[in-house]
Amino acid sequence: MSTFNLHGSESTPKLLGERPPLIRRNSIQGKFSYFKDKDGVKVTLSDAKTEFPEQMATVVALIKAEQLLNDSRVEQEVAWYYGNLGLSKNYFEIHSPEEISKHIISLYNSKVLSQTNKAPLNLSMTSTRKGNAFFFSHSMPGRSDSPCQAIERMIEEQFLGDRVALPRKQVPSNDINEEDELWRLHCFRTRGTVAPSSDIHLRFYMLTETKFKSKNVSENETDLSLISDIDWLATSSQTTQKWYSDIIKEAVNTNGPVIKVVDTASDDTKHLLIAYRSRSTRSFLTGVTNLYHTFGLYSSRKHVEHFSNGLTVMDIQLFAPKPESYLNAASIQKLVEEANLVYVLPMTSMSPMFTDGTLSIREYAYAYAAWKFVFQFLSRQSSEFTSLGSALKDNPDAYRILGTIKTFMKKEAITEGRVLDTLFQYPALLKELYKDFEFRHHKSGQEGLDEQTIMSRINRAVPSEFDRQIFQAFHTFNRHILKTNFFLPSKVALSFRLSPGFLSKTDYPITPFAIFFVVGTEFRGFHIRFRDVARGGIRIIRSANLQSYIQNVTSLFDENYNLANTQERKNKDIAEGGSKGTILLSLDGQDRALAAFKKYVDGLLDLLLPNSSMIDLYGKEELLFLGPDEGTANYMDWASTHARERKYKFWKAFTTGKSRSVGGIPHDLYGMTTRSIHQYVLGAMEKMGLDESKVTKFQTGGPDGDLGSNEIKISKDLTTAIVDGSGVLFDPKGINRSALGALAEARKMVRDFDKSKLSPEGFFVDVDGQDISLPDGTVIQSGLEYRNQFHLNPLSSSYFFVPCGGRPEAINLSNVHTAILADGSNKWKVVVEGANLFFSQEARLFLEKRGVIIFKDASANKGGVTSSSLEVLAALSLNDQEFEQHMSVKTSEPEFYASYIKEVHRIIEENSRLEFGCLWNEHKRSGTAISILSDSVSNKINELSLSLSSSELWNNDHLRKKVLTAAIPKNLLELVGIEALLERVPENYMRAIFGTYLASRYVYSCGLAANPEFSFFNFITTQMSK
Repeated sequence: MSTFNLHGSESTPKLLGERPPLIRRNSIQGKFSYFKDKDGVKVTLSDAKTEFPEQMATVVALIKAEQLLNDSRVEQEVAWYYGNLGLSKNYFEIHSPEEISKHIISLYNSKVLSQTNKAPLNLSMTSTRKGNAFFFSHSMPGRSDSPCQAIERMIEEQFLGDRVALPRKQVPSNDINEEDELWRLHCFRTRGTVAPSSDIHLRFYMLTETKFKSKNVSENETDLSLISDIDWLATSSQTTQKWYSDIIKEAVNTNGPVIKVVDTASDDTKHLLIAYRSRSTRSFLTGVTNLYHTFGLYSSRKHVEHFSNGLTVMDIQLFAPKPESYLNAASIQKLVEEANLVYVLPMTSMSPMFTDGTLSIREYAYAYAAWKFVFQFLSRQSSEFTSLGSALKDNPDAYRILGTIKTFMKKEAITEGRVLDTLFQYPALLKELYKDFEFRHHKSGQEGLDEQTIMSRINRAVPSEFDRQIFQAFHTFNRHILKTNFFLPSKVALSFRLSPGFLSKTDYPITPFAIFFVVGTEFRGFHIRFRDVARGGIRIIRSANLQSYIQNVTSLFDENYNLANTQERKNKDIAEGGSKGTILLSLDGQDRALAAFKKYVDGLLDLLLPNSSMIDLYGKEELLFLGPDEGTANYMDWASTHARERKYKFWKAFTTGKSRSVGGIPHDLYGMTTRSIHQYVLGAMEKMGLDESKVTKFQTGGPDGDLGSNEIKISKDLTTAIVDGSGVLFDPKGINRSALGALAEARKMVRDFDKSKLSPEGFFVDVDGQDISLPDGTVIQSGLEYRNQFHLNPLSSSYFFVPCGGRPEAINLSNVHTAILADGSNKWKVVVEGANLFFSQEARLFLEKRGVIIFKDASANKGGVTSSSLEVLAALSLNDQEFEQHMSVKTSEPEFYASYIKEVHRIIEENSRLEFGCLWNEHKRSGTAISILSDSVSNKINELSLSLSSSELWNNDHLRKKVLTAAIPKNLLELVGIEALLERVPENYMRAIFGTYLASRYVYSCGLAANPEFSFFNFITTQMSK
């Protein structure tokens, strides 16, 4: 026999409109005649006295031996337990007589205690053994204080994979980790009551370990004979298997849940079936339970089955105890849609507002999303603080420090918990704000209160100024949403496209073009872009502890804004402006980065794809291009493929940094970022009359990394020190270039350097080492600390410093003095900042005042973004067949692909040389710090580009083709042709190429001080004559 029979052990009460009948004493003899076989259900339950007479006799004997009840009472209690209580046959199959006798005694004692004390029955029983677990309690459906709620939450955490931040193996998503097995759940509510005069039912939970025939199956496999639990496959009915097979076939093709309500043949019951990716949500069982209670429904059975392709199926058999709870077509649709909302959002500290009936699931979901959003923009700044900011706006250094103080003050003054306390106090306002939201974004939404009335109610109801600010922010949130997937029937996260007009000009002086906000079970995140056509990476933000998480929550939007703004400056000479996406993992979701990324991408696609059921107040087609960033480099292939599966027409260009097999151009393989960095090194050497082979250089970021390895391979200087994850490699005579090059080719750390190639003064300090003696006799106590601080050590002195790795602001105002040697000279003559934000702006300006030449990251580190932009252009220009033929590398590079890489190298080097020359000349002319000029050049190009891309110059056919022919890679033009490119590539993208190329060439050639009108006229005339 099976451990338990999923659909074969308990009968079903007359369902939907009729309360289940109580089993009376006179029905204890014989079978329960009113139960009928139904499709999908194997009804084998009979009077257990007849089915298990020997077991029953043993139970009677065991209880009598305890001498806790008189003999006649024993007979009655056991008879009731085996008959009238209406237990599942499987219960008696999997429990021993000893266990059953304990259960009966516990139930009897609870009834006696309840009767004696005239108190409600309170019963809870637990029994576990290897491979099985069993719980039962009295049932209080619809009650938030029901003991079954606590049992189900415990089951989720201990048996259904809902644990917090589990250390996971690096295994495929469809593999079930043996260290964290998922268990099958069979839960049923007794049809009978605990006594003839009682209306109390019991609920039983039986769990068994899954036993798969094979775990090594594809996540797309749907053959039940290959993916099912062995016992389930042997005992479930053909109809049940058909149900499960159908829903699994749908679920393997979607990232989210598939939810259905299924009738049995007699229409007595309805099954709520939900198939979803295992561990892709949290608290789902308890959330769905709370949901169907709001519909006035109870469950007679619940089953949770897992499949080795990584899917879980939840099957809940529902009945309506009252006629008014009958599920009609409209309420079924509503149940399905709202079950999807339960999947999307976790049980949180706000959940009690839903579980106690204060808010509906839709009101709760709205309030949760708005709560997370508005927290980012709440402020308790005084007018004096704002005045100070205005006074310092012309002093960038002081203004930046004031911004840091502001962030600290916000973290100290406002917490999400403080905001939540306010929301709990005013549920009526939340309901009104939800109505306003629904009216604006649901096609059948009922008209709510007008803006003036809502604001008046907020002002009258809420006495605290700060609390009013919270609800006013909710109202602002409603007014600036342009579209949302909130009311789509199927989704995996909530996503909102917002107009950025609500942002404070004081806090955010440059207004972005668009803001997306996405929130899901294990994350929240933003996507910000500064132009219509923009590109940037998606970053996963992790938190090591609670303190780190609180800091990350507080600064999430600001970090995203600053990253996107920096990207905007870096992207000055490519078609795409700057954008950035951030995904902040929840504190209990630190191990769920891939799941969060997938939901984030799906949420964005919901808003990019046309959908007639969604209200779109923006009304225009939008393009988003996503790239890799911290924690997402390995996810780009999936995002592109998924966009194709969802029929996004720009799927080929949706992500950059993809594998070559899907048309990507890997930056590290082809040294794209290093191409631009090294042009600045070469440019400075040429201007200063230096021989590269005789110039010393210090480098952070080793031969195992992208920038570090390619910088080693492309250069021929005397590198004196390299710092990487393994330690510090130092040789004042210059590290042996042949041995170093071999490490770069093999992508190995400096730990693997052949130490015999070091000079007598050279050394390697391992991060794991302690008490290490250097050639000069110095003893290093901690290799890790020495590595972390080496960039501040006098031994890092060299002519050039090229950081190719390291933490942001590793050199800042607090430690920049270490860049001055004991004799007063500078440690470095030239810095080319390959790693993003290695220096703070204050540190850069400090060093420049001392005569150090610094080229900041936004100028030097732009080869990668240029490569990605041209990857996007190829994807937009080629049809699917051409893309597969010319850009997909299977075994060897297609001829077009190889030549396209050379074109990308050429354009990167050309752009870098042009900007280097512009910065050098402007610095020489004006004396302005290059770190400031870099921003000035970027801003001028971006401003001019926006004007040119929308100007009438685009309509000049001759000029348009001249500019595009110069800007677009030659072999792409040869393959496709200019006319086909204009036809295939979206016009706003082609306009962006046109405007950016003209703007960058004008600024690079004419500089910042040129007379705008006269110089630009001459520039355009020159372009026309080429």
